[in-house]
Amino acid sequence: MTDKIIELTAEIAASYLGANAVSMNELPTLIKSIHAALSTVGQTPSETAVETKPTAAQIRKSITPDALISFIDGQPYKMLKRHLTTYGETVASYKAKFGLPIDYPTTAPNYSSARSAMARSLGLGYARKATTVAAEDTAPVPRRKAGRPRKVAEAPR
Repeated sequence: MTDKIIELTAEIAASYLGANAVSMNELPTLIKSIHAALSTVGQTPSETAVETKPTAAQIRKSITPDALISFIDGQPYKMLKRHLTTYGETVASYKAKFGLPIDYPTTAPNYSSARSAMARSLGLGYARKATTVAAEDTAPVPRRKAGRPRKVAEAPR
């Protein structure tokens, strides 16, 4: 296999040099890059790709109002957690793998606010206000103070 790669490298380099002018100093770099590219043909992307961490600008661009752009496949998602589990990752491992800040969101901002508004409209997260009828039924009974005799109501005459 390596002999075949060397032959293909020579053919590609010869074709490239026939059509382009390259200085003698750049020739070894050209041959090495062609050989490296041919050596990785047929390998899976995880074997060839070196994980590069996104820049701060890429991180900012990945957060849109309606979706979060995944660094794994570049697709928009409202929630990243379910997407990450399909790749066998957790939110913490995803953030560590791509060098994301700890406060990086896992849900899209508009989706979070819509869910929050729905929860508030349902009254979730707040103590329920007792109705007046229920408040009367559950009102505490006043206790008699110790040491004082009880007043007895006299019968009407």
